[in-house]
Amino acid sequence: MEPRTSERAPSPDAVEFVRFCYRRRRVGWPELYDEMCAVAGKGHFNGWGPDELAAAGIGFSLFEMPALAVLVNRVVADEQEKRAAIAPPSVTRAPLAAVAAITSMAAAGASEVDAVPEPVVEVDLADQPTPAIGLVGAPAGA
Repeated sequence: MEPRTSERAPSPDAVEFVRFCYRRRRVGWPELYDEMCAVAGKGHFNGWGPDELAAAGIGFSLFEMPALAVLVNRVVADEQEKRAAIAPPSVTRAPLAAVAAITSMAAAGASEVDAVPEPVVEVDLADQPTPAIGLVGAPAGA
């Protein structure tokens, strides 16, 4: 039995569905597949279930999975690029108590301030690239 693959470009609705699911849960393939199934099962995307999503080009069957994985990887990469361009890693300022202590030390005439806390750098791991994961046992060229 030959796998069914779609040669045509995904519909805008299919791309929006994957984007919607990714924004709900920022994970890559295959974890995002679980989220997409849950969203489809509960109709969280425009009230659409599996039948409406199938009409838009989102198929959840084993034979449609390779094409869906390619679409997911493309949308996730696009979303990560957008987030990286908009929101660089944030740097928090020293806590207000430390700022007040430094200010009072400077006002008291301290010549050296050794107790200056280093800024804390927060790294959002969701901004890290998700490795592309292929399907185990997928037919060559699928």
